[in-house]
Amino acid sequence: MASNEIFQPLYFRHLTVKNRVFRSSVTGRWDNYDGSGNQARVNWENKFAKGGVGAIISSYVPISLEGRITPNVVMIDCDERIPFWQTIAEAVHRYECKYILQLSHAGRQRDIEGIENTETIRSQIKPRPAPSTTKTEDQVNGLPSYEMPISQIKKIIQDFAKAAGRAKAAGLDGVELHSSHGYLINQFLSSAINERNDDYGGSLKNRYRFLKEIVQAIRQEVGEQFHLQAKISIREFNNIIPPWQPSGNTIEDAIQICQWLEEDGVDALHISRGSTFPHPLLPSGPFPYRMLRYTYDTMTSSGGKNSFRNVIFFRYPWLWPLFELIWGRLPRKVSRRYKQPIQGLKIQDQWLDEYFKEHISTEEFQQLLNKHQGTILQDAKTIKDNVNIPIITTGGFQQASYINQAIADGYTDGVSMARTLVANNDLVHHFEKGKDIAPRPCTYCNECLGAYLELPLGCYTLDRFYQRSIKNLSRSESKKADREAEVARTREVMSVFDPPPKPYVPPM
Repeated sequence: MASNEIFQPLYFRHLTVKNRVFRSSVTGRWDNYDGSGNQARVNWENKFAKGGVGAIISSYVPISLEGRITPNVVMIDCDERIPFWQTIAEAVHRYECKYILQLSHAGRQRDIEGIENTETIRSQIKPRPAPSTTKTEDQVNGLPSYEMPISQIKKIIQDFAKAAGRAKAAGLDGVELHSSHGYLINQFLSSAINERNDDYGGSLKNRYRFLKEIVQAIRQEVGEQFHLQAKISIREFNNIIPPWQPSGNTIEDAIQICQWLEEDGVDALHISRGSTFPHPLLPSGPFPYRMLRYTYDTMTSSGGKNSFRNVIFFRYPWLWPLFELIWGRLPRKVSRRYKQPIQGLKIQDQWLDEYFKEHISTEEFQQLLNKHQGTILQDAKTIKDNVNIPIITTGGFQQASYINQAIADGYTDGVSMARTLVANNDLVHHFEKGKDIAPRPCTYCNECLGAYLELPLGCYTLDRFYQRSIKNLSRSESKKADREAEVARTREVMSVFDPPPKPYVPPM
């Protein structure tokens, strides 16, 4: 099939991307504990550049040690990090792929605080409260926070600016501000989170001030010609746990924020939703209970007041329906009102791999696509109709005809993908060959996101990895087929470590 829209270049003010597919921010904990990068990260980014995406948006990159979401993720907090990011640039640029660094500060929303963000109280190691706009802990994991002073706000603004300068010095193609999903910038923007009573809280204009000053500081550091974009949650849906909490910023708030960002010199907007991560609506799909039953126990040592509650919920399957009553409330409510704004081609039986269809039928996969693809498109078009800079939209994309239609009908200028590219790093090459979907597509199970707490990031659903038919097999042969699928899955996940780093003898 023709993929004309997908393969049209996307022109920003000072950056051109060869096609309309962006690898969205998605992370794995395979860097060094001190925040330095390693070969696995280079291999990971190389996969997607080689797979044909027009640009890669990095996983969240902390601008400071206190801003880490979790250890073992590469940072850009000092000049010593620049050579590593130069290596990343060199790797992806070989494929005419652009690289946009996502600058991040966790604020109160850490997953694992690491020993550097702890304190010892009466011989007990406890998480040190994180800088935020509130004294209230985050509602998912419950790690503590404090309302930071103005002096610290000013320092963090400069930390963002210096980090952007390092990205430019490394030869990267731009930066993205992680202003969504409940991290620090979102904690300022959000009417549901921000409890300040000064120039950085209260009215929407005051809540925007922190982001405005970051943009201004970055422009002063890198100039006008270095690409700068912002990721925005255009609806926050903050009323998760408990459901009587305020829902947070509305689409009207988001329109104003995006217009201000355009006025202040941002070159593009990356559209998402949700005031926390994970969120019942982000990413779309089932909660990965099975995987978190295996991995979430690492969170209990982090000391968030909700972490023990969560590990109990995830450990015992008979409690999953109770958690689902709470967590699944928003998806049920939103899905009743949501109608797909566009349609891709109907999935044909011959498009899917024969072994894959033994586990997920063509009809079942079509239903998954209808439910989980393009979940933010309607709101994204509202933003696009109110600004004059390009927008990129996330939301479960993996079908060429659907993406083409979304761009052609003016819903978005480009699409970003995370899970669907984790499943098929070379998805863009499938599109180039005229395929509408990969033969073994992403099933939106979200196990990859549940895995990252303890495991290398990758696709963990066995349905995509069977090496032979399971029809009419004996019990022993069926087990053998399962084991073969497990081996294939592990081989693919571990491929991020190939090639390995070259060890050397340290100097005397």
